[in-house]
Amino acid sequence: MSTADRPTESASAASDVAAVCRDAEFVRLVATADGDALAATGVLARALAAADRPFQASVVAPTATAERATEADATVTLGRADAAADAAIPTGPEPVSEVAFRAAEELGSADAVLALAGATVADATPSATLADAAGVERRPGVATPTPDLTEGLAYGTRLHAPFSGDPESVRTALAECNLMLAAEDADGMDEDDRRRLASMVALRTVGTDDASRRAAECVEDALRPHDGGPFGTVEGYGDVLDAVARVRPGTGVALALGHDAREAALDAWRTHGERAHRALANATTGRYDGLFVARGAGDGDAEPPVATAARLCRDFRSPEPVALFVTDGEAAAASVADRQLGATMDAAVESAGGRAAGTGRRARASFETDTATFIEAFREAL
Repeated sequence: MSTADRPTESASAASDVAAVCRDAEFVRLVATADGDALAATGVLARALAAADRPFQASVVAPTATAERATEADATVTLGRADAAADAAIPTGPEPVSEVAFRAAEELGSADAVLALAGATVADATPSATLADAAGVERRPGVATPTPDLTEGLAYGTRLHAPFSGDPESVRTALAECNLMLAAEDADGMDEDDRRRLASMVALRTVGTDDASRRAAECVEDALRPHDGGPFGTVEGYGDVLDAVARVRPGTGVALALGHDAREAALDAWRTHGERAHRALANATTGRYDGLFVARGAGDGDAEPPVATAARLCRDFRSPEPVALFVTDGEAAAASVADRQLGATMDAAVESAGGRAAGTGRRARASFETDTATFIEAFREAL
């Protein structure tokens, strides 16, 4: 996407955010809990730090308010459009992190690799311009944030395959392709091995009976990653950012700011991936006209990451354009195209009770009724 092709609203948002950050003495950055918005926060925070401007950064859940007492004289929200914000980059036709990158450029310092990492986990597609600015190139293989392939394939959430969430199943799959020697050190693989690995992953992802038609398209997001960044691949970096934003936001902010949070972030990524894949694999499903519902359950005190499970369901399991993942008191929906899911979820919780937030393609809710009643409310609202 060239400069001339940028959506007018996104270009205006970048300039507005840059102006607010330039004029304020103390800026508060508030991201919604996803990897795209977290990366955007890091991009702006690093630009402010380079300009010796004080700032405060935080991540809040989609259904929570961003309002709080603060000494900051300007608030910028990322991935959300709070009425009280002085400027905002809401989710839209471009990744939030890419719009933030252009705002940071206006401020004089912009981290393109971080912005691209965030953009790879957005529903919107990053531009070739951003990839060029990052100076990274694609290579054969699979996107993981660690050279340990057993972990990378088991816990990564860029795809959902029969081995996902289960390291032992990953080892078996690698052994069947004579790739076990490379399992603990993917950095030492040659290009032929990387291609064989990518082929194995693609075939197993799309070759199951319950794989959706979209799986063949969506698995491409995990293949031929951009080589670089602090986690080996840019897409792997994005996967970690998305995980920590959702399950350990404090660690996420530290990571986005460039602090030494690698091990804590990877721990959160492993936990998040395992729970999301297990929840989807064990879910009870139901198909309706235009809607595919997956009902999951918590594991002790560990609740499934419903937003990630809904996205994986949409991309790799759902035969319908909208996927809804529901567990006790929590739900998330994801759609192939803009279906005004935020408004749909608002209507569902108005009927069933609770709180909701969302965009055209994704939505979250916490609700107070039983699961069956909430599903029916969502179906009626869709």
